[in-house]
Amino acid sequence: MAVMDVTAVEIRRLGRPGDLGWVVQAHGELYAAEYGWGEAFESLVARIVADYASDHDPELEAAWIAEQDGERVGCVFCVRGPDEGTAKLRLLLLHPDGRGQGLGGRLVDTCLQFARSAGYKRMVLWTNDPLVAARHIYLARGFKLTGSEPHDLFGEEVLSQTYEVDLTR
Repeated sequence: MAVMDVTAVEIRRLGRPGDLGWVVQAHGELYAAEYGWGEAFESLVARIVADYASDHDPELEAAWIAEQDGERVGCVFCVRGPDEGTAKLRLLLLHPDGRGQGLGGRLVDTCLQFARSAGYKRMVLWTNDPLVAARHIYLARGFKLTGSEPHDLFGEEVLSQTYEVDLTR
């Protein structure tokens, strides 16, 4: 794996041809390879992406792609949460070529900054316990674990985790 100069990575708004499909494909391929999660996981990602693509308010929702040398290496989404004051962080992903350079933190910081500027008071996210690197990113930014429960949505039992951060601090 080549060492990437993280300062040369462009984090841009999602919206170029192929971005939506890449998000679904990258999640499907990487999570299958790394965790054995199959079609059920990929179809969940496809539903989230389709919902965003078909009905999002650009004042309250946004998504970003990280690119290195014209290649997509990461993404994150900020969507409306369960109430007016809550945003949801969704679909954080880093391709192996983009890992280990602080890019995950930059994507999450971009998402948090947008949520604050959109007037959200808190942000929530749902993840699963095998995603250790992502958990470290969230905890470093003040997210707190607010709930967990086992599930087998993706073929084997894992522990789902819900995190929340106060955006007014």
